[in-house]
Amino acid sequence: MSDADPPVEPVRTAVARALEEDLGPLGDLTAALVPADARATAAVVVRAEGVIAGIACATEVFAQLDAGVAVEWLVDDGGAVGAGTKIGSVSGSLRAVLTGERTALNFLCHLSGIATVTRSFVQAAGGVRVLDTRKTLPGLRALEKAAVRAGGGVNHRGSLSDFVLLKDNHLAGIGITEAVRRARSRWPGRAVEVECDRAEQVSEAISAGATMVLLDNMSPDEVVSCVKLARESMRDIFVEVSGGVTLENVHRYAETGADAVSTSAITQSAPALDIGFDIGTEEFAEG
Repeated sequence: MSDADPPVEPVRTAVARALEEDLGPLGDLTAALVPADARATAAVVVRAEGVIAGIACATEVFAQLDAGVAVEWLVDDGGAVGAGTKIGSVSGSLRAVLTGERTALNFLCHLSGIATVTRSFVQAAGGVRVLDTRKTLPGLRALEKAAVRAGGGVNHRGSLSDFVLLKDNHLAGIGITEAVRRARSRWPGRAVEVECDRAEQVSEAISAGATMVLLDNMSPDEVVSCVKLARESMRDIFVEVSGGVTLENVHRYAETGADAVSTSAITQSAPALDIGFDIGTEEFAEG
């Protein structure tokens, strides 16, 4: 298993739910019209340039439908491919191939879209880390975050229990200094990040003992000033930039000296990569 692969159990669970949704109470009525002994091979072909992710999910679809279906891949998650590239094949019962086609493609297209957009951000950011956010589809976070890794991005919090992130709504009734004090006292081993939209908040967060600051919705020039403030504090503090980061401006934020940029665009707004199953009629064979 590579670092880009999603955990096994979320894959199994997501696929089981997707198949339940697709099959309904009576199963695939249309595929049932095909002779039970008909067999076929489908080529999985990418129709646009992109980065592949979701292979484990596509494989699991056919494993759950019919253990006799053979799935072979010519690329791994994270592989960059051009339009027209065959990335794999699915061979076995024609009924199973037809039934699983859309479910498998839904995972492949969606997750490869995330990996593709992430790779674009990573390339534009140079050597600065590109982080994702928790703006993911409910139930698919582990899969989407694996797709971010396949694209070269880095995962931020996977859940609210990973570390403390004090945002403006948390701070409204308590203040930065007291909030950081409480967090460090209650969870001394956890990172504490403070969202800041002004330089004075950065100073307060650093003085309070925060381990990370998130510079939110600042211009690149404002970020430069706050990064300088953080570096002059004589503390090793992680500086993240978020809010308004786009593919068009990420290079400007990457040049500010911050440690990372984060954006929801790589998960929440990624378009699906166009991938298809090509089954030629000459490949049908009745046993």
